Amino acid sequence: MADGSPQLGYLGVTRSLSGRLWRERAADPELVRRHQLNHGLSEPLARALAARGVLAEQGETYLNPTLKALFPDPSTFTDMDKAAAILVDALERQRPLVVFADYDVDGASSAAQLVRWFRALGHDLPIYVPDRILEGYGPSPAAFRRLKAEGADLVITVDCGAAAHDALACAAEIGLEVVVIDHHLMRGEEIPHVAALVNPNRPDDMSGQGRLAAAGVTFVLLAALNREARKRGLFGDRPEPDIRQWLDLAAMGAICDVTELRGFNRALAAQGLKVMSCWRNPGLKALMEVAKSQGPASVFHVGFILGPRINAGGRIGRADLGARLLATDDPEEARGLAEELDALNASRKEVEREVTEAAIAHIETESNQADAPMLLVAQDDWHPGVIGIVAGRLREKYRKPVVVVGVDRAANVGKGSGRSQPGVNLGRAVQAAYDEGLLLAGGGHAMAAGLSVRPGTIPELRAFLCERLAAESEIATAADGLEIDALVTTKGCDRALWQDFQRMAPFGPGNAEPLFALADVRVERPMALKGGHVRVTLTDPSGGRLKAVAWRVEGSETGRRLLTEGGAIHVAGRLKPDDWQGRQGVEFEIEDVADPRRA
Repeated sequence: MADGSPQLGYLGVTRSLSGRLWRERAADPELVRRHQLNHGLSEPLARALAARGVLAEQGETYLNPTLKALFPDPSTFTDMDKAAAILVDALERQRPLVVFADYDVDGASSAAQLVRWFRALGHDLPIYVPDRILEGYGPSPAAFRRLKAEGADLVITVDCGAAAHDALACAAEIGLEVVVIDHHLMRGEEIPHVAALVNPNRPDDMSGQGRLAAAGVTFVLLAALNREARKRGLFGDRPEPDIRQWLDLAAMGAICDVTELRGFNRALAAQGLKVMSCWRNPGLKALMEVAKSQGPASVFHVGFILGPRINAGGRIGRADLGARLLATDDPEEARGLAEELDALNASRKEVEREVTEAAIAHIETESNQADAPMLLVAQDDWHPGVIGIVAGRLREKYRKPVVVVGVDRAANVGKGSGRSQPGVNLGRAVQAAYDEGLLLAGGGHAMAAGLSVRPGTIPELRAFLCERLAAESEIATAADGLEIDALVTTKGCDRALWQDFQRMAPFGPGNAEPLFALADVRVERPMALKGGHVRVTLTDPSGGRLKAVAWRVEGSETGRRLLTEGGAIHVAGRLKPDDWQGRQGVEFEIEDVADPRRA
């Protein structure tokens, strides 16, 4: 406040049961009014748009994100035209090509787009995906030598390659031409010597599309390929591929790689979900069927049903399963691959649970570990395919940066994966640790990082990261809070409110899902569910009754309070559709709880 007195939290909540401050999401009143007048929006919805930085002139493209309005000129990407010319030339000359993909959803969906475009032009494009355990991330000299020996003349790397300097140098030595399609941050100003490197995050790129996942960059490449092939007259005896049919694959990468859903990237996700909802891709359709899910595609389907299953192949199974699933047109093959991925995902969940429990035991029993600015836990034989997920789970629980390391004693190396808290740049700290000689390899970005370390160096690495991140973590902890969009009542939480705010979808980074607060509600019929979840009914003076659920709160103060029918509490969370048995209702997904007597 202007007089220097402390700013109270929203509903007076300066410290919730999870330790967070509640704030009303700030919005310019004049901008709110403009959105109301221009688009006929309710005040809460107009306020939510303004609070997300949507300017008055951007309202139409935000509410109706179309490719026509937002598609960038492919030529604005450095090397995009060069890459398209090389690939179309290789197609015409029938050169032996291979697409080299990362083992996650973004890599798989990028590879599948290229396979489908080349197939439409009558060319079979093989896929190579490195084994996560045996080969690690991205291209390696050994992999490139193998591909060259097997007859490859040109390799297209997708979702990897931009920082693979040793592998790219090896490719140059052995005469293997490489085109890189990537989106990861690159170290320094040095550009590897390759035939073409398309990456909106390369230092000299002027496209302004740095938020794209590799699947988004690949989709723009498809437009460039069509343009180049059209220029050469390749569509005289065959139809030009309509790349819009593959928007579902571009959306898979954008959502599963947790990219910022703004501008063109938002259009890719929004239009891609519409295409996906037709379920014409045999692989995605089969995966939905084996998961026993249905309905129009949503961010939830992509992020929690399809994505984890596609990733399961790269985490604990055969790395190429996901890319093969997304690329196939054979329903029978798709069904078999989907069943295999579904089974692998079930195994992945069990491995993840075991590692998470062991990691929590480490943190809770090691002296002062839980109070440190960041957490680093390590143990022999933790599966490298799940440590990133476990790091994310621990970050949610402890609300600070976490690095989880699985140690392979036979190889004398630990593979680590980290997830960070907003305001704490973990990737920069890992890079600093590498520069200090504490790591064999390491890198990443603000919110996530990967590393390799000698087991004997782990205590020194933990001390270095704690010291390096102490100041940022202190500031981030103080600022850690929930941004509330609107105060609602149990009676006002209905399908109409949910549908109104769905005009803001799809949600993700850069477009946070609306968060609502309920004041002075009481808990009725609390029920502990398998998996550490809690289901309750919320009531308040408005006379409404609202079904609610809190995920993974077992053992936490929030979980204990929800299981106790006592005095009134404040809750914050998100509205979700409840279509069970056709009821067309809503459910409240609890994010946080505050006790007014202690807030």
